[in-house]
Amino acid sequence: MSPAGIGPRDASPLVLAGTPEARGRGQAQGRRAEAARVREATVGRVALAREEGLLDQSALAYLAAQRAFHEAHDPSGMAELSGIAEAFELPLDALFVHLHLGTLRDFTGGAVLEDGCSAWAVSDGPEGPLAVKNRDYSGAHLGIQHVARHSGPDVKTGSWLAVGSLGSPGAYSSGMNACGLAVVDTQVSVRTHRVGWLRYFLMSRLLSKCADVAEALDFIRGVSHAGGGTLVLADKGGAVAAVELGARETVSVTDAPVWRTNHYVSPELAADTLAPGDDRIAQNSRDRFRYLGEKLPHQDWNTPTAARLMATHPDTEEAAAPLCQHAAGEASQTLSTAIYSCRLGVLTFSEGNPCAGRWLRYSLPK
Repeated sequence: MSPAGIGPRDASPLVLAGTPEARGRGQAQGRRAEAARVREATVGRVALAREEGLLDQSALAYLAAQRAFHEAHDPSGMAELSGIAEAFELPLDALFVHLHLGTLRDFTGGAVLEDGCSAWAVSDGPEGPLAVKNRDYSGAHLGIQHVARHSGPDVKTGSWLAVGSLGSPGAYSSGMNACGLAVVDTQVSVRTHRVGWLRYFLMSRLLSKCADVAEALDFIRGVSHAGGGTLVLADKGGAVAAVELGARETVSVTDAPVWRTNHYVSPELAADTLAPGDDRIAQNSRDRFRYLGEKLPHQDWNTPTAARLMATHPDTEEAAAPLCQHAAGEASQTLSTAIYSCRLGVLTFSEGNPCAGRWLRYSLPK
């Protein structure tokens, strides 16, 4: 089925197969990105964080506990990260720190959201259930963003597609598996963290092991979480959920449609969100959340209408919030839009801002 109105062209993902470590090493195949660019976007940011004083003794103690937790509870994720480090000749320790930079900035109470994002899901429509995300992230990742298909002995769901960045583990932004489960995330800067599952490892775990939203929620509710961020989920049967991943507790809603931006909205966790300060992404999070809440319940959504919604700006007709965000250089901006059709097994993907209309289509094997 070809979504009318946006004209996506068929594209092939980066194919990552085999053990988690082999899939990590496979990121460097085909010279899809220069190692220097990956280094700058990952360990280069860690060096800057060290200069800012983020890696003090308490931060290092937390990171050591997190490392021990993930080695015990997610050996597959750590093996993948080890393969990535080997492929790009980067220190594994620094790559692990890079994944926690948002958490470390939260510790200072002055986090800047480089990983923003707007995400939503609907349970039905002309194409069936959809999960949709605008990826708002540092412009440093423009050259290393990619779509990959993962398969291997640890992937019990057959295979999965994911939008991520070279130098970071599998589902670093969003993904959908062959069973029809889609998972997309947003970042939330919070007051409370603890030792537990970091969201970037959690997403790959869900896509590898869970066939539907119910299984994913069972896993999420049964484990501890590092805190910060949300997940929006949908499956081909029409189940949806929005989950706030608090360190003290997780809160989920399952009435369609569901949507999240960059703050907690549940009564249990809302007060845990850090004040936005001068951070424009955090400042407009509530506007984007409100705008999605006004638009989503009143239409049968398909890929073209979802694409148009995610391309809106404050100066476009009837738009009240910047879902499609622009910035210069390495500032946070909309790097891509992912529209997952759970029933069709298709990802419709924009490279760069969705308003530019550069759409690609990736399909999972039947």
